[in-house]
Parts: sequence; structure tokens; C-alpha cells
Amino acid sequence: MATSSRKTTRSPAPPVAPRGRQRLPTAGSDEKRERILKAAEALFDRYGYANTTIEQIVQALGVTKPFVYYYFRNKQEIFETLCWAPTEACFTVLDFAADDPRPAHEKAIDGLQRLIAATIAHYPAGFFPYREPQAFSPAYNKASRAVAQQFYKQFCALLEEGRASGHFDFRETRITAQAACSLPGFLYNWYRPGGRLGPAEMVTELTELASRVLGLRSTTAARGKRKAPPAKTDSPRRRKSAPDSQPA
Repeated sequence: MATSSRKTTRSPAPPVAPRGRQRLPTAGSDEKRERILKAAEALFDRYGYANTTIEQIVQALGVTKPFVYYYFRNKQEIFETLCWAPTEACFTVLDFAADDPRPAHEKAIDGLQRLIAATIAHYPAGFFPYREPQAFSPAYNKASRAVAQQFYKQFCALLEEGRASGHFDFRETRITAQAACSLPGFLYNWYRPGGRLGPAEMVTELTELASRVLGLRSTTAARGKRKAPPAKTDSPRRRKSAPDSQPA
């Protein structure tokens, strides 16, 4: 698959910046923050958000509570910091450069592949938003919805372009977009590392399945559809347009 041009879109601002007692980050402090995040990620994955405490985190690290509170204000801040990186990585996969010459259907499939790969690469934190939606602050939810809405706006536009060019075959744009993206969205229910398929094989398998949801046609079929003469009918047939609803 062809690689895209370098992205020029600015990354979305995180909804929350860690506000512990630390004033200015340093290389050493960044390393310590990552230690905290790594330990917390394993605990959140094993016990869930509600059943994980700061005490458990400090015990896993072999430190005292002031060590954690120097970098993070509370448990929720740690959790949201863990979740924002995969959220940003997943919902910015379609931020292609303005001069990217590829047709819409190639960008759409590439974006799906990147979305699936990013979801798997960020295991298990990438699954937390699906498992623990109640754990987030209003500010985090607002920021997450904003990047999700932008993603679906971009994705639906690519799908409609791809359908117009004869490369996709579907009816309802929004439903099709959300159905295709539900494949990586529901990975949290069953995916575990170390299975029969490795990460790269899993990405390939799920991308092919998602492409079928979009009704991806072969190049020959798409070319034939574009060149087919219009059917003779008493009145032109109009395609249904998807309702301009907000993503769930």
C-alpha cells in the first residue's frame, strides 16, 4: 500500500495535562512519569479503573505516594493520560497532507488499516475507553468527541467519493462508516496478544473484513461501473444520502 505524504495537520490538544507538583518536565522526570503510567496501565488492565487505587500503583512501583503525586494529581489524571495517546493516534489516521494525490478509496482503506494497527499497538490502554467509558471527566469526553467527530466527517467524505467513483458499494454512509470502525472498536472484547495471529496478521485480516463492509470493488469492477451507460428510466434515480447525525 502506498505511503501518504507527511501530515500537516496540527495534533489535537490533550484534554488534560498532568498537574502534579512538578513545575517543569525534564528527561529524568519524563522517565519517571512513564514508569508510573506503565505500572498503572497494567493494574487498570487487570483490575479495572474502579478497583485500582493509588496505593496499588505505588506498591507496584516500590515507591511512596508523594512520588506519584509529584507527577499526577489523582488516579483519573493517570487514566486519562494513558487513554489520550491511543485516542489521538486512532482518530488522526485520516489527517493526510493536502497534496496527497491518492484517490479517496485508497485513503479510506489506508485509514482503516492505520486505525486497526493503532488500536492493537496501544493495547491495553487503547481498549480502556471502550471498557471504562464512565471513568472520564467531562473535559476528556468533550475532547474525545471532538476528534471522533472530525474523524467521521473525514471518513464519510472519503466513502462518498469512493462510492461515486465506483470503488465502494454501500447505502447508508454513516452506518457503513461506523460498522467498519466497529471491528477495531470491539477488539477489547476478545483480543489478547500472543494469539495464533500476530499483530501484523491481525491488522491484515481485520482490514480485509472492514473493506468488505465498505463494499470495496475490484479495480476492474469499479472501472466497468464508471463506464456503464446510464439506465433508461422515466425519471433519474437518486441515491440516498446519509443523515447528518453526530457519531454515537
